[in-house]
Amino acid sequence: MNALWQRWLALVLAQAALAAVGAWLAGWGGALAAALLGSWLWLLWDNWQAGQLWRWLQTGRLAAVPRLHGLWGGLSASARRWLRAKEQTAQTARQRVQGMLHALQASPNGLILLDAHGQIEWCNRMAEGHFGLQAERDLGQALGHLVRDPALLTYWHEGDFSQPLTLDGSQGARLSVQLYPYGDGQHLLLARDVTALEQAEAMRREFVANVSHEIRTPLTVLVGFVETLQTLELEAEQRQRYLHLMGQQAQRMHHLVQDLLTLSRLEGSPLPGYDQSVGVAAILQQCEVEARALSALLCQQGQQGEAAHRLEFPAPDAPGMDGELLGVQVELVSAFSNLITNALRYTPAGGQVQVRWLPQPDGSARLQVRDTGPGIAPEHLARLTERFYRIDRSRSRETGGTGLGLAIVKHALQRHGAQLHIESQLGQGSTFTVHFPARRIRPDLS
Repeated sequence: MNALWQRWLALVLAQAALAAVGAWLAGWGGALAAALLGSWLWLLWDNWQAGQLWRWLQTGRLAAVPRLHGLWGGLSASARRWLRAKEQTAQTARQRVQGMLHALQASPNGLILLDAHGQIEWCNRMAEGHFGLQAERDLGQALGHLVRDPALLTYWHEGDFSQPLTLDGSQGARLSVQLYPYGDGQHLLLARDVTALEQAEAMRREFVANVSHEIRTPLTVLVGFVETLQTLELEAEQRQRYLHLMGQQAQRMHHLVQDLLTLSRLEGSPLPGYDQSVGVAAILQQCEVEARALSALLCQQGQQGEAAHRLEFPAPDAPGMDGELLGVQVELVSAFSNLITNALRYTPAGGQVQVRWLPQPDGSARLQVRDTGPGIAPEHLARLTERFYRIDRSRSRETGGTGLGLAIVKHALQRHGAQLHIESQLGQGSTFTVHFPARRIRPDLS
């Protein structure tokens, strides 16, 4: 109201001032003419201010606010405050949107915003990698024109997005894709890389199938022999032979279960620390005793002929034998023993198995197990440590292997930061080398 009163007061004052001047110059007639002139001048000035305000409102630039007076000055000040508040609100909103977009860019999943026609409004870098897109190039393009997968087009047109769709992405990845409607016909596409999950599921199915097969075979033999013993009158020699075969199959299942429990324990227990240790000489002496006993048993059973293996282990006073390995003794002994046992089982009669402990200048050390067995073809080397992977299944069963020995070795060594390297040539034997890092070696300081 003050601005309105000031506005009318300015008009009255302009008329009165000019009327007084007109009366002084030309009497009452001059006063009336001067009052009318004052009204017109005031209206011109007032309209000029209104025009200035109008032009400024058209641009909306806070830096170009005109200097106005009276009512128009108050209106311009109020408009400026309102515009400043709106600009601050818009700036805050933009910052929030940018923050959300930065967060979505950091998402491990692919995200694409689609309009009602399936055209790309925005996508993050992960989605670019999943579908081979380029945001700057593909914004505004229909996703169906860029990702030419019939399953995705069917999924879009059917409109049932309650379940995800699995399809092939770029670079051989497997993607789980699901659409989520929002806004006015818009959709959020979420893509997750499930390649590792599918591989893990395939490995699980293969593992269960292998375990079932490995147990079913000896179990079938046991059941058959039990039924035979229960239903037939057998001579003592036949009965003894059947019982011996049953014992072999039961022992085979026992070894398989023990190896499975060992793997489960290795995968489920915390990583070994550095507060436990075992002497290198003690481990290798234990392995030597077991290796010589196994060699004698193999020869006795006729699996490797009558000639014993030529076994070579480092002498107690050899370099590095007075040192210690930091870690879990049971796991380290299991890894060493499995490597040496594996070499013995696949080395023919009279062949040589050489075990060496090699300290390195940088404080690390290597265990080397070399045999003169038949060797391994190059295409098998990368898969030797997979569970139940066998080069020759019939040969593995003859030697009593479960197919889990090298898998146990790999897990036990990885838990101690060690690396296993396998070198082999057909007809020239194999060499298994374990590299222990310096942090796992404690030299004898006495």
